[in-house]
Amino acid sequence: MNVQASPKTGRVSTAAVTAFIADAMRKCAVPEGDASKIAALMLEADLVGADAHGIFRLPQYVQRLKLGSTNPRPNITVRRSAPATALVNGDNGMGHLVVAKTAETAIELARENGVAWVGCRMSGHAGAAGVYAALPLKADMIGIYAAVANANHMPMAGGAEPLLGTNPLAIAIPAGEEPPLVLDIATSVVSYGTIKNHRLLNRPLHGDWMIDPATGGAVIDPQKSGGALLLPMGGYKGAGLALMLGLLAGTLNGALFGRDCVDFNADPGKVTNTGQFVVALDPARFQPLAEFKAEVDRHIRSLRASKALPGQSIRLPGEERAKRRADRLANGLALVPELLTQLDKLAGELSIKPLRER
Repeated sequence: MNVQASPKTGRVSTAAVTAFIADAMRKCAVPEGDASKIAALMLEADLVGADAHGIFRLPQYVQRLKLGSTNPRPNITVRRSAPATALVNGDNGMGHLVVAKTAETAIELARENGVAWVGCRMSGHAGAAGVYAALPLKADMIGIYAAVANANHMPMAGGAEPLLGTNPLAIAIPAGEEPPLVLDIATSVVSYGTIKNHRLLNRPLHGDWMIDPATGGAVIDPQKSGGALLLPMGGYKGAGLALMLGLLAGTLNGALFGRDCVDFNADPGKVTNTGQFVVALDPARFQPLAEFKAEVDRHIRSLRASKALPGQSIRLPGEERAKRRADRLANGLALVPELLTQLDKLAGELSIKPLRER
């Protein structure tokens, strides 16, 4: 779930947003090319509607770079461990750079072998999961991405301790004339970014989002969310999925998981050693690519035309994403005043041109 900006808020051009992010990164000693790449990936999160994972996160990223807990000039290395597997060491760089390299490696290996699984360690928060699952789409491949979230906010099923992250999963499947299918989900009922957005805007939380660990009662006040627990989606199913993804993205790669995780929000001065993985799969190894895409299109149209509940419409993963992206590319981003105020403050601290003036 993503928090949308107020309809009263003016739009900011994507060029201005990209330039602002890149300038902020350069002020934190990030090289020119890396700064531009980070800006493009952060913008992509905002374009597709993951509003809690784009420029919203910039002040937090800048803080970590200034504290030295994120390396502005990482030496990202790749160790190929078998024909279709590899491990990326991100050297504690910005997660956007590390996961992009992980996806690029997966695509390269999948071109050779039809499929590739590439994990990474010593990474960091990288924003929206769907952005990275979608990278293989550019190579006409299926993409799968998962991560150990950068803080534990969720308990095991029936538990009262925050031992699991919101560990996201994203899957992207190419289509032909239709938009690709892109599923991007947290394993909690909502992402913690959504909670942070509600806290920023002082909007009440939904009653089924968070609970008080002492009483089990619902937490509605967003200002009390810091000590509350996020509920897993689907009860024990969401908790179980978060556990398995955490082991695959974290433990398997030599990254942190469970009690070992460093809270990205509470401990900005500590290295997180975040783990993620990207799987790339070439559908042309199973049938001609055009035939596969045509079949995906056929199913999309059939599902879209199916009967809906009264007052409801059929929702396909990736459909609204494509519409938002087209609208925001053309018309810019609607940023809430509270976020613009934060970004103005950041501009002053970094001595860069404010976003409102670009």
